[in-house]
Amino acid sequence: MTSTDLKAPETVRAPGRWLALSVLVFAVLLVAVDATVLGLATPFLSEDLAPSGTQLLWIGDVYSFVIAGLLISMGSLGDRIGRKKLLLTGAVAFGAVSVLNAYATSPEMMIVARALLGVAGATLMPSTLALIRNLFHDPRERSLAVGIWGAAASAGAAVGPLVGGALLEHFWWGSVFLINLPVMAILVVVGIKLIPESRDPNPGPWDLISVALSLIGMIAVVYAIKETAVHGLSAGTALAAVVGGGALFWFVRRQLTLPSPLLNVRLFHHRGFSGAVLADLLTILGLAGLVFFLSQFLQLVQGRSPLEAGLIELPAAIGSVGSGLLAGHLARRASVRSTVSGGLAAVGLALGACVLLTADTGPLAMGVALFLGGFGAGLAFTVTADVILSSVPKEQAGAASAVSETAYELGAALGIALLGSVVTGVYRGFPTPDGVPADAADAARDSLGGAVQTADALPQEQGAALLSSAQSAFTDGLHIAGAIGSALLLATAVAAWFLLKGQRLEDGVEHP
Repeated sequence: MTSTDLKAPETVRAPGRWLALSVLVFAVLLVAVDATVLGLATPFLSEDLAPSGTQLLWIGDVYSFVIAGLLISMGSLGDRIGRKKLLLTGAVAFGAVSVLNAYATSPEMMIVARALLGVAGATLMPSTLALIRNLFHDPRERSLAVGIWGAAASAGAAVGPLVGGALLEHFWWGSVFLINLPVMAILVVVGIKLIPESRDPNPGPWDLISVALSLIGMIAVVYAIKETAVHGLSAGTALAAVVGGGALFWFVRRQLTLPSPLLNVRLFHHRGFSGAVLADLLTILGLAGLVFFLSQFLQLVQGRSPLEAGLIELPAAIGSVGSGLLAGHLARRASVRSTVSGGLAAVGLALGACVLLTADTGPLAMGVALFLGGFGAGLAFTVTADVILSSVPKEQAGAASAVSETAYELGAALGIALLGSVVTGVYRGFPTPDGVPADAADAARDSLGGAVQTADALPQEQGAALLSSAQSAFTDGLHIAGAIGSALLLATAVAAWFLLKGQRLEDGVEHP
């Protein structure tokens, strides 16, 4: 062994890498928080802006849809122009658009503002994980760094309700967006000094046709799924499905012919890579759906304050942080497939616990289920992100990171859209008491928040009966959505066991 070999592990360790990581974690935590922070603000937003049920779903999930549609393009753009440059530009945009969200005056304006926030968020997510790939060349250090990143990403979904709850105790619903401003200011100031620039030295041109195809395809397909689940199949949703499917098919074909594709789709020929992406998507689908709808259940069915609801959901964040930090060690001591499959099964069991929820269920039982779900999500998401990130050369880290984060954001959007559509579909069929005017009944069936407002405007006895019927229907919908989500996650745990067979995390030090 030469002296050069002996020094190699030290020379590849970038100075200040852990401080730089803390800044990157700030960014991903905030993007993740913004995906669920509206959960507790929904009743207040409903009262102020009076959105329809469909508009309310769009306000909740358009942010994640847009991020999912743009992540691959932004990851590839970061590889080309520089990940640090894209990160800092996105941070400035994220802060500015947050103000627009906070002061939205109509449902339509809120949907547009959330979409623009998604565009800004799409510039942040791939940059953070790609920069970790270039900061940490020792695979064991990188596993810990990805674990911290993954803990922030998965915990952010659970921390969102707590942050929202604390703010809503004292301020109006727009405050859940204004907290982004100081965090993004710190990110820009510190990031300029601490984060090193990195890019692909030979990236090739950025293909705008592929950018358009990925965005159109992703949004159109998810829109078709959501609308079909809520309203049934129609000519409009069928057209959206055909357009989206065609755009994604064209996108894949185009990537196979380009010398410098936005996404190397040949990676999906690798069984382990495909299994990691599938597990990634379903993990977040389960966690995001669980947290989003429990937020409404805790407030509108059990009558808890926003802060109480956020505190009850805190164990999900604690579980995901703890398991995210342990995930790399567990995957090396046991195996990748047992760690990921175990994590998926834990999320599935947490969703299954929703079947037992009643208006009288205590905080302890819900806290245990949420801790289990968060712990499982942290395990599965962190290990799959490490597998995906390690599967490509560091020059293509942005594109590979975008695959992981596309799965994350698409999972978050689908968790709200698909499970939410089940809840909404069951809820809208609830019987209204005799004597309730038709227009009041329609408003109550639009959303549970609408039912609360409608009940307040009716005579006391009639309003109480209406609200009780609405709460019961919402709980029934939550039971069915939990059962469906649980079956899906448990089936994915079995699939991951086979797809990730033989997959291992790296051990050798990588030389830049």
